[in-house]
Amino acid sequence: MRLLIVSGTSGAGKSVVLHALEDIGCYCIDNLPMALLPAFATEMSRDDGRPYETVAAGIDARNLNNDFDAFNQLLSRMQGQGHNCEVIFVDANDETLLKRFSETRRPHPLTGANVPLEEAILQERLMLKPIISKADMLLDTTRTNVHQLRDLVQKRIGQRSSSSMSVLFESFGFKHGIPVEADFVFDVRCLPNPHWEPQLRSLTGQDHEVACFLEENAEVNRMFEDLRGFLTAWLPQFAADKRSYMTIAIGCTGGQHRSVYFVERLAAHFREQHNRVMTRHRELA
Repeated sequence: MRLLIVSGTSGAGKSVVLHALEDIGCYCIDNLPMALLPAFATEMSRDDGRPYETVAAGIDARNLNNDFDAFNQLLSRMQGQGHNCEVIFVDANDETLLKRFSETRRPHPLTGANVPLEEAILQERLMLKPIISKADMLLDTTRTNVHQLRDLVQKRIGQRSSSSMSVLFESFGFKHGIPVEADFVFDVRCLPNPHWEPQLRSLTGQDHEVACFLEENAEVNRMFEDLRGFLTAWLPQFAADKRSYMTIAIGCTGGQHRSVYFVERLAAHFREQHNRVMTRHRELA
């Protein structure tokens, strides 16, 4: 049995993640008291013909005793008992969380008469720090809507087998910020920019014309060979270390041309070696 421990800041989308997992057949329980995690894992792993290969438990700031410092000990105990545990943490930046709470008018679980929303968000981040430190995957929903998050969860988490590492190649624009969930970040802004070619400006790195333009430059091909060589050497090492997820972010200025092209080209190459390779173009989405 595979146990997903889903946590995150309030308003970031943890409930969306749990609902997406339910939609693909996972047994999910939300707001489980953290102290009951070992008992829940033991109960759900009983060999009595149950159909669930994957179960998920939501743990967040509503936890009854708020003793999150014990999380590392609980996780180690469950792993020592042979449970296959993965920690998924859902987050967004403070500005986005403030905006979402103001739009929905839902109360933050830590707000009160003397605790404004900004302070509640800060307290929650400090409270959940032990869980963040153990996260196998961080889902940043700052620039992701509900439908995109649901699709990402079902493709990346729901379809991953227990024995394979999921590799995500993600393009982004530096002017919109670096993806916080990235394990590796590569900068391709030094390469020729199709944006300055009038006939290519409205296209993206997924278009044949942009690919042809970039591949005419020797530095583009050199950059690709260097990245391919680095990842070829090190991805197997991370897989051997039992990593469940790996996110490789490629950035250019606006996230439209060069980064998109490199993501597509690298993903096409590594799909020949790994059976769980996906792409995401943050700015195109």
